[in-house]
Amino acid sequence: MKQILTFYIFGIIFCLIGVVGEANAQGTNDVKIHEIGKSPKNPRFLFGGYGEVALQRMFYTDNVERYKYPERHKDGNHGRFDLPHVVLYMSYEFGKGWKMSTEIEFEHGGTGATYEIENSETGEYETEIEKGGEIALEQFWIEKAFSQTANLRMGHIIVPIGLTNMYHMPTEFFSVLRPEEESSVIPCTWHETGFSFWGQTRQWRYEAMLVAGLDAERFNNANWINGGAVSPYEFKIANRYAGAVRIDNYSVKGLRTGVSGYYGYSAQNTLKQERYENVKGAVSIGSVDAAYDDNNILARANILYGHLGDSYDISMINKKMPNASPSPGTDVASDVLSWYVEAGYNVLSFFPNRKDKEAKLYVYAHYGFYDSMYKTSSKITPKGWTDRKILSGGINYFPMKGLVVKAEYMMRKFKAPYNDEPAVSAGVAYSGLFGN
Repeated sequence: MKQILTFYIFGIIFCLIGVVGEANAQGTNDVKIHEIGKSPKNPRFLFGGYGEVALQRMFYTDNVERYKYPERHKDGNHGRFDLPHVVLYMSYEFGKGWKMSTEIEFEHGGTGATYEIENSETGEYETEIEKGGEIALEQFWIEKAFSQTANLRMGHIIVPIGLTNMYHMPTEFFSVLRPEEESSVIPCTWHETGFSFWGQTRQWRYEAMLVAGLDAERFNNANWINGGAVSPYEFKIANRYAGAVRIDNYSVKGLRTGVSGYYGYSAQNTLKQERYENVKGAVSIGSVDAAYDDNNILARANILYGHLGDSYDISMINKKMPNASPSPGTDVASDVLSWYVEAGYNVLSFFPNRKDKEAKLYVYAHYGFYDSMYKTSSKITPKGWTDRKILSGGINYFPMKGLVVKAEYMMRKFKAPYNDEPAVSAGVAYSGLFGN
């Protein structure tokens, strides 16, 4: 808890720096409301979305025992073509401050169930239920706007913890896939059913929400709480609840700083609550992030720390689950740490007389770290392969706003005796509103 409180303090100070720096100015940069449904024309019905295509070649083996016996699996390569996310967005303004919005997501082509090889155990085939349907409803909410500073949203909502959950469209990060440091340890994109109260001023945006808690039965050693937001049933169990809050500041031109946090119980959010009797499984997450976009520089940074109470009890219970259970059945860490920084420069700015003024070409670099078993109970032995550094670099070419072509080289670095994992990726993505 001390680490999380420290992140909150630094985040609030980071936001206040911008306010002090602009205290005597009128402020010329409007707050960016991160909602794809906003439009200057403000029509009653809007339709849009985003999507991405990814092509990858990994220069390491995908053998399930590569971490168990790294000395035997130093060589190998494999490739993947994928449609990570294709999302259709719709919204409708009823009038008198009432609005409906929804996002339907086709993930990895849109299938509801897949076969996969279980990496964390014996390499057996298993059927993985992605969602209780063939497509995912990422958002569906009804909103009542009382004023610019007070809006009540009810339904299935994005939980804005960290940088990527709040800014998850493929035109808002450099890498071909979503940043691994965040998406490997927390749900991403994280969406839950509940209530949200949010508002904005010229220099601030806030959001506070009450949602269903996570399911500790789905936690594991490789991805911490990541699987806890996905329900394998036709409904989301809500025996326990959670709260989340986010504050963003925009007072410095081109700079947005944010702080976010989450707290909720997870251990009894399952069909058989008696398995977790007297166990709470409190999940605490704190995150500070920032983004700068001005002077042909685009830079982002995020740091996230998370803590799981009763991690040893949850680990022991999950490892005793029957084979038919949706639980991965592995140990889970008490603490995780994730951070990254990335920055790019628009090299086309060196050619001010070029014909196509709208196009941008960012050359970027990225460096980060995450460990899904950063700290564990004294009775649990951490896995050395969960400690990873990410080094990457490449280009993002925007021929126009909302459309990007990406190319990337990435190295996933491990401590000895594990082997590093280099890869090259390319992709194309879009985001925007159709018909505007």
